Amino acid sequence: MIDHPDSHTLYLIDGSGFIFRAFHALPDLTRADGTHIGAVMGFCNMLHKLLDDHKTQKIAVIFDAARKTFRNDIYPDYKAHRPPPPPELIPQFELISEATRAFGIPSIEAPNYEADDLIAAYAREAVERKLAVRIVSSDKDLMQLIRPGVEMLDPLKGIPIGPDEVFKKFGVAPDKVVDVQSLAGDSTDNVPGVPGIGVKTAAELINAYGDLESLLSHAQEIKQPKRRELLTQHAEMARISKKLVRLDDHAPLPVPLEQLVRSENHRESLIAFLRQQEFRSLLARLNAPTSDSKEQHGMPAFAGMATKTEESSIRNPVMPAQAGIPFGHVQNQSDHARIEKLAQAPHDYECVQTLDRLSWWIAAAKQAGRVAVDTETDSLRACTATLAGISLAIAPGKACYIPLGHRDPKAAATGDGFAFEGSAPPPQIELSAAMNGLKELLADPSVLKIGHNLKYDMQVLAQHGLAIAPYDDTMLLSYVLAAGAHGHGLDELSELHFKHKMIAYNDVTGSGKNKIVFACVALDKATDYAAEDADYSLRLWHALKPQLAPQHVTSVYERIERPLVPVVAAMESAGILIDAEVLRQQSGGFALRLQKLEEEIHKLAGHPFNVGSPKQLGEVLFTERGLQGSAKGKTGAWSTSSDVLEPLAEMGHEIVAKVLDWRGIAKLKSTYTDALPEQIAPQTGRVHTSFSLVGAATGRLSSTDPNLQNIPIRTEDGRAIRRAFVAKEGYELLSVDYSQIELRLAAEMANIKALIEAFHEGADIHALTASQVFGIPLKDITPDRRRAAKAINFGIIYGISGFGLAKQIGTTPGEANEFIKQYLNRFHELRDWLEATKDFARKHGYVETLFGRRVHINGIHEKIAARRAAAERAAINAPLQGTAADIIKRAMIRIGPALTEANLNAKLLLQVHDELVFECPIAELDATAQLVKRVMKEAPLPIACLKIPLEAESGHAPNWAEAH
Repeated sequence: MIDHPDSHTLYLIDGSGFIFRAFHALPDLTRADGTHIGAVMGFCNMLHKLLDDHKTQKIAVIFDAARKTFRNDIYPDYKAHRPPPPPELIPQFELISEATRAFGIPSIEAPNYEADDLIAAYAREAVERKLAVRIVSSDKDLMQLIRPGVEMLDPLKGIPIGPDEVFKKFGVAPDKVVDVQSLAGDSTDNVPGVPGIGVKTAAELINAYGDLESLLSHAQEIKQPKRRELLTQHAEMARISKKLVRLDDHAPLPVPLEQLVRSENHRESLIAFLRQQEFRSLLARLNAPTSDSKEQHGMPAFAGMATKTEESSIRNPVMPAQAGIPFGHVQNQSDHARIEKLAQAPHDYECVQTLDRLSWWIAAAKQAGRVAVDTETDSLRACTATLAGISLAIAPGKACYIPLGHRDPKAAATGDGFAFEGSAPPPQIELSAAMNGLKELLADPSVLKIGHNLKYDMQVLAQHGLAIAPYDDTMLLSYVLAAGAHGHGLDELSELHFKHKMIAYNDVTGSGKNKIVFACVALDKATDYAAEDADYSLRLWHALKPQLAPQHVTSVYERIERPLVPVVAAMESAGILIDAEVLRQQSGGFALRLQKLEEEIHKLAGHPFNVGSPKQLGEVLFTERGLQGSAKGKTGAWSTSSDVLEPLAEMGHEIVAKVLDWRGIAKLKSTYTDALPEQIAPQTGRVHTSFSLVGAATGRLSSTDPNLQNIPIRTEDGRAIRRAFVAKEGYELLSVDYSQIELRLAAEMANIKALIEAFHEGADIHALTASQVFGIPLKDITPDRRRAAKAINFGIIYGISGFGLAKQIGTTPGEANEFIKQYLNRFHELRDWLEATKDFARKHGYVETLFGRRVHINGIHEKIAARRAAAERAAINAPLQGTAADIIKRAMIRIGPALTEANLNAKLLLQVHDELVFECPIAELDATAQLVKRVMKEAPLPIACLKIPLEAESGHAPNWAEAH
């Protein structure tokens, strides 16, 4: 028998690294009993592959025992900012330890020490006993252990990690990694390091001075003033950081080294464990039956179980663009058959008018384990809506409607609403009795609630004391699968997927002067309409949920979109206070300015006309005055869009400039100063905007009714409107926003080394850009050059043209084009990334954010150059804007629990692009600002570890304008 070389090598597996890689690699799978097992399956697959590839008996899996270790005694804030594990992962930790033992492998942990310390201690002792050591991990913190006799193995790539790989990552040999980390710090673990010193600079310093202590003792000799000052001021913090990052290779060994051996008699226990988890494909690889019974065909299928075929589809997905199938449609023959079956299911709808029948439906929903829910009300605004009824669906085609607030259809409209004129309402369950029955169902953790735009239903039901959990939202399922490809309304999706035309709202309520509220719709019509909504929400869930894993968007849905729903629902319910008197005064001022502008425009035109009429304005500008630059449309009228008028204003046509001023003020007056006071909800005294979760293809939230995201911030008029947004007594508005997040992300995603280093060192990024692009020393950069560089920095990620840049910085298009060319030549990484991103969009039909969100790009193959160029600009911007949206959404999800844990009472009211606005008790402003900034900075973790640190800035005041 030939001795396998691995038989003399000790394998030390970083169990915690395995867990999180497994968790992020697979969707949130569950067993038949609802137990989460996605990470367990991934862990077992990784472990099986390792054992198959490396024939060793000397092996152990090392786990972290607890979050608090001896390092917290050295530095209490060590790892303090790390978020807790996802709730669906926590129950899997013990199962993973059990899996390790089932494989016959020692499972090791020790209180007060991290897994890395135990790995370091075992590696040291093994080398002393002349054993080779292979650490199975790609964790950079373990690279300090590499030396003769000790190497690392990347578990996914299957390749060894040695001194050359360490040097590529840290710029130093393995024995100097600790010194580099002591200077650079680690935001993930909250190791402070020396502010402004990144890995590249740290490596340069350590290579020059040998080690940390030598560097610190010679800090006064360093020529660069900033480095010298930083190292002198933060020397002690660097020493503390070294104690944090250096692994304790003398940690106590819980199990003697000689006992790190795989058990020979483990097969039966392993098969029993895999059967319990229902891992059929892994059992097949072990040539083991999937059950003790010889007749296995009766094994139940269940949601979340990944068969071998499904696992293959996760690893090697067939994307819609590759398969020639429109985005948002199913991908293979079996999916088509499933969708067809869903579409053909006959419907059976019931109007539930007694408690007995309601009890039957509640019991049936519990038996099914899932139920679709929809509410019918009299308003699109949840904060003012009155509940008319609730619909439920328990299977495709099997649905009901429960009327709760219906009135006699013959009731007449009065000035106060609807009166019954002596007639009684139709038979229906008393509201409080129905709510008592439904409350337990909607909160039952064993029953999945399904809805379409559940944010609205959550707010309506919350007014009656009902909460919905757990839940899935079919609108969001569609959104993560096909953002940018089509709309995500229930009517559109039902027609798209099932070729079914839904009953229109106006078909049951009427329209125009004959329109009635839903509560007055006859119950037969109301039942057909409402039950259909729940029914097709459930059918959509069956159609869309299985597509998440094959398209690799499970993480986006589970970790960003789904948990955001109650956060945004709470924001909308909270609303924001408006000082109506401030708006009325501004409206009066706007009216006077509009009147004056009209008089000036009429004087320039030579006669009065309606400035707000595009037709009359076109006649004045292009027929009477003969201005060039417009064309007549199909109606025969001249175009007077802003695209037409703005170039004319820049050419010096005074009348056009005044028309644009008039339009801007008129829009602010009609949209905000006149409209906002009318939108104050009488029940709360606040304005409650509606945030659309699917309004932008990039993942950004959009605001409507009223739109609070489009109030100008750079103009005095816009800032004046923001002064009307105020906090209640004893509170102030706290504004926290990301600093230059999309520019940081551009540098990150394109790996622009010069900008990455500049952000790490806290440099003036626009002055530095001007220096590098224009070839001028930093000290000689003028404000105009800096302004030009700033315009390029922000414009380039939106695909700015030479003409557009020229408008911004007041130069010729030719000179602006030359600036852009110089910029892309200097930052060639960005140029390469821009081209690669456009190529990816052409090939796949979509682009991706750092978090895996897909944004489908329509028109990328357009033959018309202008349309194709617009699609390419969208392809460039979407990964940046989308990643920024993902990051702020993750921050929003985490801020609420963080505030609760810190016993702080601020409420999140608004999200406007990169800004969050809170209503905060005055006494808690500083603590809240620090907490929110910390959460926002750490929002990408643990999914994405950025090379560039995120920064957030805060301000507070009694009103929004002064807080920003």
